[in-house]
Amino acid sequence: MKLTGSQALLECLKREGVDTIFGYPGGAVIPIYDTLTQFPEIKHVLVRHEQGAGHMAEGYALATGKVGVCLATSGPGATNLVTPLTDAMMDSVPIVAITGQVRTHAIGTDAFQEADITGITMPITKHNWLVRDVTKLPGIIAEAFHIARSGRPGPVLIDIPRDVAERQFDYTPVEGVEIPTYRPTTRGHVGQIKKAAELIAQAERPILYVGGGAVYSGAENEILELAERIDTPVTTTLKGLGAFPETHPLSLGMLGMHGTAYANYAVSECDLLIAVGARFDDRVTGKADEWVPRAQIIHIDIDPAEIGKVLTPDVPIVGDVKSILTELAKVVRPAQHPDWNARVVQWKQDYPLHYPHDGVLHGQYVIEQIGEVSDHNGIVVTDVGQHQMWAAQFYKCRRPRQFVTSGGLGTMGFGLPAAIGAQFARPDAPVFCVTGDGSIQMCIQELMVATVYKLPIKVCILNNQYLGMVRQWQELFHQSNYSQVDLEASPDFVKLAEAYGAHAIRCFHPSGVKAALEEAMTITDRPTVLDFRIVKEENVYPMIKSGGTIKDMVVQRPPDMVPLDSYMASETYMPDDETRPAREDEKTPVPVGERE
Repeated sequence: MKLTGSQALLECLKREGVDTIFGYPGGAVIPIYDTLTQFPEIKHVLVRHEQGAGHMAEGYALATGKVGVCLATSGPGATNLVTPLTDAMMDSVPIVAITGQVRTHAIGTDAFQEADITGITMPITKHNWLVRDVTKLPGIIAEAFHIARSGRPGPVLIDIPRDVAERQFDYTPVEGVEIPTYRPTTRGHVGQIKKAAELIAQAERPILYVGGGAVYSGAENEILELAERIDTPVTTTLKGLGAFPETHPLSLGMLGMHGTAYANYAVSECDLLIAVGARFDDRVTGKADEWVPRAQIIHIDIDPAEIGKVLTPDVPIVGDVKSILTELAKVVRPAQHPDWNARVVQWKQDYPLHYPHDGVLHGQYVIEQIGEVSDHNGIVVTDVGQHQMWAAQFYKCRRPRQFVTSGGLGTMGFGLPAAIGAQFARPDAPVFCVTGDGSIQMCIQELMVATVYKLPIKVCILNNQYLGMVRQWQELFHQSNYSQVDLEASPDFVKLAEAYGAHAIRCFHPSGVKAALEEAMTITDRPTVLDFRIVKEENVYPMIKSGGTIKDMVVQRPPDMVPLDSYMASETYMPDDETRPAREDEKTPVPVGERE
């Protein structure tokens, strides 16, 4: 049948199961917007800035596992997507960005609102296309969705010139996608899986180190089964939160720069690190060559580029995490590690997460109450900063896709639009946006979107009147030289929220937190903004300085707890000169991408 490029685009999106597009119109995409009215099954969400559209698509994808879609016009509309595309690339979020472009004959002439968006985004997308031939559009869209959601997920971009969107052609639906140059390995190498099982059987102090890849693979049941079968503690990265229930006795919570002290101690002293869908990020490892000095490493990841990028594993296994763990379960033998787990339990008792209970309002208490009021059934979406780390430490995720955040790029402004995307994706779930007084002002205009579409998001501002994390670094490493971090000159968030049509509450004292959150839970036809005035100069602990080691960890603890220097001198602490066994394959490493 005869269709225009715009009609074909939307027909293809419908065939891919797209039900929501986040976008903002402009000259180059007017033909697409003109055609949108012919497709009532696809909801279009009018954002207030294209960056918001990209983050909403991310929030939608992270809350569901489906591909998020955003739409922007040419030039500045397209370039405003650069930040969310970079964010999605670093955090492996599947989104398809569709941008308009000037007419094909004007490309390269510096025409009005022209930008080489495919060139600009080449390093920050898995792949992108400039569509010059309308007949190729259906195939490109099918490839785009296939690439975005398969292998290691990520963002792709399709740039469509205006005349291509207007041109008619004989449309034929695309059935199936075959890309000879793109065939991600999903099945793990059987021999490597057997080697992993042998190392697990020999280990006395194993640790499961779980990253975002486990969440994206849907491997939470397999991780739980493996952890219980081999009786090993589990720690997760920021993006891996929810892959293992944090209420489980084997859970160590998050590790790394602001991870729990007991997770960091356990990793530093393990003799086997089983890395599952994790990429050894610098915020986890610190000084990488001193991070796990006594451990052999099993690394399971679908992206072969991540294997050996930071640390050389003893047993690399390339493939889908869920598939590999399913096969590993068939050959791994049950094990018990009572002495090791007893030591970990003692660390938990000696170094629990802690904050003062002194009658003033602390951000950590707000996070705990969010969990209590929602019965831990909500989706927590964070911005970036101190509030993000407190949410990661104190929310205690029960299941995957319950914690949505910007990890690799650390994007302030991510929280509110991502929460909107998550609420569109999960209208049945209570969604909490945990943000700071700095982050919220990056994309606060998207509050209007939540009001217009009657989204009952609870926007919890942990307001300390500082750029809190930067202030913390300045205090600890720059002699408290608080340069350009004072945010006392911020708007009245209650009045601002009301101007946007949202419900608003201000809270100064711990006694009012639960009531404020309960009130927010009753508001179902618009967002609620809660301005929590927390302690101004409070730091996130534990903390390991950037590039540091376990010896640099600062642990906030009650006076009656075991001091850090006493722990270092105790019999439970393992000396630095104990090293891991020599690797057999250090001179001849196993090819990580080989198949059987």
